[in-house]
Amino acid sequence: MADKMCSRRGNAEFCIASKRIYRRGKMIRILHSVSNMDRAGIETMLMNYYRHIDRSKIQFDFLCNKKKPGAYDAEIKEMGGNIYHTPGLNPAKYSSYLKCMKKIFEEHPEYKIVEAHNGALGVYALHAAKVNHIPVRIFHAHGASITKDWKLPIKLVCKALLPSNMNQHFSCGIEAARCYFGEKIVERNDYELIPNAIEVSRFVFDPTIRNRIRHDNHLENKHIIGHVGRFMSQKNHTFLLDVFAEVSKRDSLAHLVLLGDGELMDAMKEKASNLGIKDRVTFVGNVGNANEWYQAFDCFILPSVWEGLPVVGVEAQAADLPCIFSSAVTREVGLSDRAKFIPLTAEISIWATEICNALQQNERNDNTKLITEHHYNIEIEAKKLQEQYLQLAGEVE
Repeated sequence: MADKMCSRRGNAEFCIASKRIYRRGKMIRILHSVSNMDRAGIETMLMNYYRHIDRSKIQFDFLCNKKKPGAYDAEIKEMGGNIYHTPGLNPAKYSSYLKCMKKIFEEHPEYKIVEAHNGALGVYALHAAKVNHIPVRIFHAHGASITKDWKLPIKLVCKALLPSNMNQHFSCGIEAARCYFGEKIVERNDYELIPNAIEVSRFVFDPTIRNRIRHDNHLENKHIIGHVGRFMSQKNHTFLLDVFAEVSKRDSLAHLVLLGDGELMDAMKEKASNLGIKDRVTFVGNVGNANEWYQAFDCFILPSVWEGLPVVGVEAQAADLPCIFSSAVTREVGLSDRAKFIPLTAEISIWATEICNALQQNERNDNTKLITEHHYNIEIEAKKLQEQYLQLAGEVE
């Protein structure tokens, strides 16, 4: 970012950046395009930053593309944020989507920055911002791959349209940047790395919390394998249940705890029943105290078919848990020497052996220094992002 000089005129602070003058005394509102503000990885990351920026300078508003209310909605409104709902990211509704966006921008001319978090479909928000003359259009890459579902052809077209509609590149990691921006952008380092930072103190191991969660959920004396993730094909719960079925044969005290909800939850409950492990799997659902559940776990497993840089992996290592990731998860998340990566093509017996070994690692330490050194401490990273937004706003006034 450009160097800047500041002076004061009246009650407002003026800064010169890249030969442009902008008014830093005025609050900047940033419109984030998301699915909806439920407890999921991207949304949780945004809330972590939102809670820790100076909201007298920067406010977050959210453009939700699903009608379903989000778990964070009330907190957003309490902090002064607005929530808008679009007709959805459906090609058949694109004209309605553009009309909706035009109305938002006409009624709220204060928007100078739009940031899209919807994968390739984020081009909807960015194109609408472009045609409505929004000067800063950020695409924030969160995934290192594109889900191969029935929407794949649409996503590939949208991905091809991204370069002409975005003018700022944000990414959670190198692999996500490579996926969405291409090798040349990565080689030139022409993107901003925005870590999936967390409030570290909430995840540091606490035996009192561990004992309470285990007692309240009748899990005392269990060897708990934990997983946090939405029930969708990307997270690979069906494979996870197959692996746990093998673990349960080897360890009579093994118990699987699944946090999250989603469209595949009922199918996974049925599968657990069919595998004969129903009584050894706890489906917790979406909760606001995931940080406390990490204390109760003995190891953490994430067998995803792809990830960008999963915030749950950072959280688990902040709690100093042994972690087992699929090799499809970017190695960037391997912060601790207790993190291992196993190919999804490996035999289930190999996964089971690694999990059983992890369950024997009982020592837990304070990992604050480790997480901070790897740039995942939100107290520090939020200040950096705040300055990036202020400078971007300065360049467009």
